[in-house]
Amino acid sequence: MGTEPQGVNENDSNWPTNYFNYYTEIEEHFQRARGTSLFLLSTLDWALVEIWKTSEVPLEAVLRGIDAAFEKWRSRKSKVRQINSLAFCSQAVLEEARILAGAASPRTAGSGASNAPPFPPEDLRAYLTANAIAVREAGWVEIAGSLDVLAAGAEAHMANLEELEQRLTALEEKLIAAVKTAQPEEALFAARRDLAVELRPYRGKMTADQLAMLEAQYLERRLLESVHLPRLSLFYMR
Repeated sequence: MGTEPQGVNENDSNWPTNYFNYYTEIEEHFQRARGTSLFLLSTLDWALVEIWKTSEVPLEAVLRGIDAAFEKWRSRKSKVRQINSLAFCSQAVLEEARILAGAASPRTAGSGASNAPPFPPEDLRAYLTANAIAVREAGWVEIAGSLDVLAAGAEAHMANLEELEQRLTALEEKLIAAVKTAQPEEALFAARRDLAVELRPYRGKMTADQLAMLEAQYLERRLLESVHLPRLSLFYMR
């Protein structure tokens, strides 16, 4: 993915609101487009959303891409299978991102939105505390202690959620590295085998760079899920 599309980033005056809406908006829009509100996105889907977020693909481009992919699918005379993954929409999303990046004038949608924090400090404290408990129970005491410190200062962190997110990202990277080292070789192999199966229908729809990013995100999510550990990012505070 390119770096030109500008979407969810710290330079946006509405960064907190836009950042935390990104995940939910995509999930709900895909469910509406598919016509199945109870459909659950897979580990692969969430990994792809993380890549779009990290690459600063605008939310508008993702939603438009989903619509375009479903419109193309519905126009087919023969519909062999239902769309069961966001990966089916990846090419359309990138195309919409290119269109927005090349627009003559910047997007102004949402420019009048409130800059109020996306959640109260007590919710942030509860989220950090719950993650600290889960991490401690899994045996990673040092990382849990760092989360406890962040939870104790939840009120102060409300003034700079971007910096808090950076700290949580660093802790999550440390946690993933520790868990991976402790995993048996067979478990790591099984995750890669399952990834290969899930990605097979979509390999022709993504570039090599996109596939590499998606593989990395998938394996990280799968690793933490396998030991019942939460993601630490504020992105998962829903």
